[in-house]
Amino acid sequence: MERKTGGASCVSEANHSAGQPSSKQLRSRGLDVQFASLDKYAMDLDDDCPRGRIRLSRTCAVETLGHLWIYAGYVEEVAGELVSGDVVDVMAPNGRFYARGLYNPASKIRVRILTFEDEPITEQFWRGRFAQAVRLRQRIVTGTNAYRLIYGEADRLPGLIVDRYDDVLVMQTLSSGIDRRKDLLADLLCKESGATRVYLRNDAKSRTLEGLPLERGFLRGGGTTLVGIQEGPARFLVDIERGQKTGWFCDQRENRLVTARFAAGAEVLEVFAHTGAFGIHAALAGAKSVEGLDVSEEALALARNHAVLNKVEDRCLYRTADAFEEMRKLERAGRRYDLVLLDPPAFARSKQAVPRALTGYKDVNLLGMRLTRPEGFLATSSCSHHVTEQELWTGIRLAARDAKRQVRLLEQRGQASDHPILATMPETRYLKCFILQVL
Repeated sequence: MERKTGGASCVSEANHSAGQPSSKQLRSRGLDVQFASLDKYAMDLDDDCPRGRIRLSRTCAVETLGHLWIYAGYVEEVAGELVSGDVVDVMAPNGRFYARGLYNPASKIRVRILTFEDEPITEQFWRGRFAQAVRLRQRIVTGTNAYRLIYGEADRLPGLIVDRYDDVLVMQTLSSGIDRRKDLLADLLCKESGATRVYLRNDAKSRTLEGLPLERGFLRGGGTTLVGIQEGPARFLVDIERGQKTGWFCDQRENRLVTARFAAGAEVLEVFAHTGAFGIHAALAGAKSVEGLDVSEEALALARNHAVLNKVEDRCLYRTADAFEEMRKLERAGRRYDLVLLDPPAFARSKQAVPRALTGYKDVNLLGMRLTRPEGFLATSSCSHHVTEQELWTGIRLAARDAKRQVRLLEQRGQASDHPILATMPETRYLKCFILQVL
């Protein structure tokens, strides 16, 4: 399957590189996917007082002010009998209180900061954070019952991802501190949001870098793991057990609705179609035809179901194929489209991968432009945090040059507003979306 990555992973995968346990050590911990069980380290929130403190180096004080991650290299001194997941006080180089957070001696990120205030980490603290997240979504999310409720660091809850699909919360606890508290946090989330079920999708590989097992299963409630959602005029099915990430890419919701405006009467090519969300919206907006490509037959089976569910199956055709190879074949065959939709997986999951990724983005956009009719439209995305908007735009310009086409930028977009960006955490900004007219 042409796997995609979105907000949670882009944050979590950026967290770890050198200084981690070896693969041999990780295998010894037992990393097979299993159903969730109660954590032996679970604790009462009333007992969550700081167990020790760390003192920062002077370098950290200059370079990372306001950032929610304290890397191992910035820790000058550790005091106290600390274990993974403990609450710890972070002291400035001069010994004054700086922040309070969750500690993990096995992670490159030693502390994930919860607050810069000298306040207790109690049930009231967590309730306040959750209530703030719920209030924001109540104001900004409309026309859907599928959205990101908790976006980790952006909601000042580092290590916690929660997506809501109708009555179920799909939860990822990506740090040892949050994982220790998952039962208590699940109860509080249900109370604040009104949801009745909580499903754990703790099968993200980044958990192994925190010394955590891979697991998935219901933490609260039970029942079917196939959940029906509404997204604007479209209806979809979310597989919270087997779907990518938490089951759905909520971060592209607003971009799907916007690109559908260009679809009336159009012949549409949807590349990296996955389960067909962009194309279904295009069909509902009046597209003449939608042709979807993806390497995963399993994903396309769900796309076909979505076409039937939305009564557009007569205009949607899906084909299993390698995206690059098939686009080249279509170009040689003389096929051209009024609207081309490109939503590739992350080509760069590390800084080292950026040069090769930029080549990939340039090539896929070059092929997309060649397949677009004059005065047609191209919507192209990147979910690689390490690739900047300027780098992606430069690649698009180079693609246009090589395609001998002029392009006009109509909209420059990002992740949906339920994935807010914390100013002091650039890692929370990852999705780029450009809507172009190709002349």
